[in-house]
Amino acid sequence: MHALVIDDDEGIRWVLDKVLREEGLEVTQAGTLTEARKLLADDNDFSIVFLDVYLPDGNGMQMLEAGELTVPVVMLTAETTFGHAAQAYRSGAMEYLPKPFDLDEVRQLVQRTHPSGKPESPPELDVGDSQIIGRSAAMQMLFRTLGRVAASDLTVLITGESGTGKELVARALHDRSQRAERAFVAINTAAIPAELLESELFGHEKGAFTGADKSRAGRFEQADGGTLFLDEIGDMPLSLQAKMLRVLEEGRVQRVGSSESHAVNVRLLAATHQNLPSKIAKGEFREDLFYRLNVIPVHIPPLRERRDDIRELANHLLDQAAEELGMKVPILLDDATGLLSRHDWPGNVRELKNVMRRLAVLTPGASITLSDVALALGNPENTVHEEETLSQAVTRCTRQYLHQLGYAEARDLHRHMLEQAEPPLLMLAMERCQGNQLKVAEMLGLNRNTVRKLLRKYNIDPLYFKG
Repeated sequence: MHALVIDDDEGIRWVLDKVLREEGLEVTQAGTLTEARKLLADDNDFSIVFLDVYLPDGNGMQMLEAGELTVPVVMLTAETTFGHAAQAYRSGAMEYLPKPFDLDEVRQLVQRTHPSGKPESPPELDVGDSQIIGRSAAMQMLFRTLGRVAASDLTVLITGESGTGKELVARALHDRSQRAERAFVAINTAAIPAELLESELFGHEKGAFTGADKSRAGRFEQADGGTLFLDEIGDMPLSLQAKMLRVLEEGRVQRVGSSESHAVNVRLLAATHQNLPSKIAKGEFREDLFYRLNVIPVHIPPLRERRDDIRELANHLLDQAAEELGMKVPILLDDATGLLSRHDWPGNVRELKNVMRRLAVLTPGASITLSDVALALGNPENTVHEEETLSQAVTRCTRQYLHQLGYAEARDLHRHMLEQAEPPLLMLAMERCQGNQLKVAEMLGLNRNTVRKLLRKYNIDPLYFKG
């Protein structure tokens, strides 16, 4: 076998050369696409190609998409999003390896390719940006699984603790599937009373029960041709589980109050934070339904098990929060990031997102310090200014901010400082009053119209604070 390694990083080329030769391959190296194209033109006997995405004279992904390579291709990339993994598989790659990669994986890839020299058929995927990011091994494994199954119609069971992003994964699967142009319908089965859930899922006919004054399509019908996401499937009542199983087996739904059923074409994605095998053992979940749902299991690890991802994820969420709120992005200092990484995050990514929003609004200076993060996490013992009065804290932060701003360049400071102070004060008041603008006005000593104007001015959404 003869391998071609295309990467502008000499260190990467050297490592791959060494491990591939240990596996008995002849190896040729190229540092640019131009050099690689010349080698491919001179020698068509390559058995496998390791191809970097970003090269000095072009994009390796585009080379693959153009059909210039007819042998198994392994994409090498420093990118760490599901969207990038999906694009690699969509472009025809046999595999996607994030840098730094595990050399044992390289050996396994070579052994997989050796028998036939033919690449596995890649799934047909659509691509796009994704908020699912992470460099940890667990997340990279998740990206590969999602990249392979996104284009299929297979049922996926997504497990993970609350706040890990199960619906985000479900939406990403839908967006990169052949059903992307059709409906994505989500329903939280735990949020709907048991007596209403059957009607929500399967619909009802007029007069089927008290209050049914007209016929209504259920979520299965609404998702016909698209994707139905059933969140917290573990909370579904046993009585309804049998009907759900029948729908999955027959592909037909029957509205409440109707004697007829009709076919639906739905891809089902389900999610739960519960241990379904444990519920099966207790008689609280049907084993046959579990096997119907668990065709492709996808587990999202909790944030505390992928602490290496917290820095990148925190900065991403901070950028996102600042953009949503129309604010400048503060710099997250290293000691502040260290405290974020040590936190256990019982609320997972959802909790981290809320903390980064809080920091985007409440941070007084241009940088987020250890003290800022400690206060946002409710850990004042970690701060270095525990005994400060409010006046002292404001003075210290103002001095730091003006130093960063540059006293010599400062103009119109009174208005400028008011605009720095008003948004966090408004946010805290809205949070305290659960979005009730009348109570906020009373708390701040303003009239209600002034509160409304300030909310519009600073692009603060009152609905975000509703209890």
